[in-house]
Amino acid sequence: MAWFLVATSPIRGHVAPFAPVVRQLTTEGHEVVWYGSASHRELIEKVGATFAPITRALDFGDGDFDRHFPERLQKKGLRQIVYDFEKIFVDSVPGMADDLFGILRGDAGFAADALLYDPTFAAGANVGLSAGIPYAMLNITVAAIESPEIPPFGIGLPFRAGPLGLVRNKLAYTLVDQVVFRAPNAAYRKICAERGWPIRPARPAGSPYLNLQPSVAEAEYPVRNFPPTLHFIGPLLPEAQAFTPPPWWDSVIDGDRPVVLVTQGTVATDPRSLIIPTLRALAEEDVQVIAATGGPTADELGIAIPDNCHVLSFIPFTTVMEHVDVYVTNGGFGGVMIALTNGVPVVVAGTTEDKAEVAARVAHRELGIRLRTSTPQAAAVRRAVRTLLDDPGYTERAARVGKLLRGQDAPAKAVRLLERLADTGEPVVAP
Repeated sequence: MAWFLVATSPIRGHVAPFAPVVRQLTTEGHEVVWYGSASHRELIEKVGATFAPITRALDFGDGDFDRHFPERLQKKGLRQIVYDFEKIFVDSVPGMADDLFGILRGDAGFAADALLYDPTFAAGANVGLSAGIPYAMLNITVAAIESPEIPPFGIGLPFRAGPLGLVRNKLAYTLVDQVVFRAPNAAYRKICAERGWPIRPARPAGSPYLNLQPSVAEAEYPVRNFPPTLHFIGPLLPEAQAFTPPPWWDSVIDGDRPVVLVTQGTVATDPRSLIIPTLRALAEEDVQVIAATGGPTADELGIAIPDNCHVLSFIPFTTVMEHVDVYVTNGGFGGVMIALTNGVPVVVAGTTEDKAEVAARVAHRELGIRLRTSTPQAAAVRRAVRTLLDDPGYTERAARVGKLLRGQDAPAKAVRLLERLADTGEPVVAP
């Protein structure tokens, strides 16, 4: 038996991918203390972990970002990403680090064999380093590990191979570190200097011990030299959720017309950005549309719902995706992985959080179409959907990637790698 300390940022989309791994750890007899938001306590305890609450930092796990960070409403695109890095993630570092040190040095005497954290939990690596504990990162988005071959994370720069790509990336890192992300980097450097931590830019750096990537290489940029501790483990899919099908369900999924699923995501949730343009775009098309709003009902959207469209506040993607022909999304990594696992090509319209990075990889691998905006016009959505329906190459490529994704047992693979790390305390190198 090993003892694991798990730490996640208080964001639902960052917590959910950890649940299958933690459940597997506890099922196999390992002890897990999971540090996170009080809003996620039920989920954390449900998978068998001991809950440790955020006490010295802001707990924004209720998802009401507009209340916790009102200035964020004034930011768009890249400016919002920069704001998030500084105000949401970097500013949380001191308090969250102190919380973790408290767990490790507290009266309970929790002797962690390894630390597991998500890439936006900026205190993770520094706590592991200071406490002398081997630390692993479980990614919750694309493989944004720092590499000369990969553009800097956050700006959605397309992949470019060869010497020119290496030069471009080097210049891009300089521009991002010294100009675009100047404010969060300065704030992070100040914290590191005060605490005696290594001073480095405030960006996901990965772990020298172990990095778990919940996808397959074929869904990523074709990088020749990923860090040796990066392991592709396959998708971490959500557990099945209870769902009562609406009256129209059978007529849609068993019908002859293609099914298009559209969702707005969990953070950037304004339905006017993507859901309403998609409903309008496909109103006259020979398709069936299912819109999952994440909150508003059909009446609350404020528009006449076309006859071929069906609006739900919630639908479990693992239930509906096997019946879908095209997935229209603002680029949430989890939803895109569910779609690709089912062989469904995607239309990606998103520029906030990690959305541009997800979209860039989808476009590079020709698994779908990138719209390069969070607020596409209806005509652009219609063209993209029609292209994916009319060109079988997109579905064929998505199906090939889906077969690879379905061939993995991500929780079991993650646990085997974490056990090796806890047992040896040494870097776990990929074959």
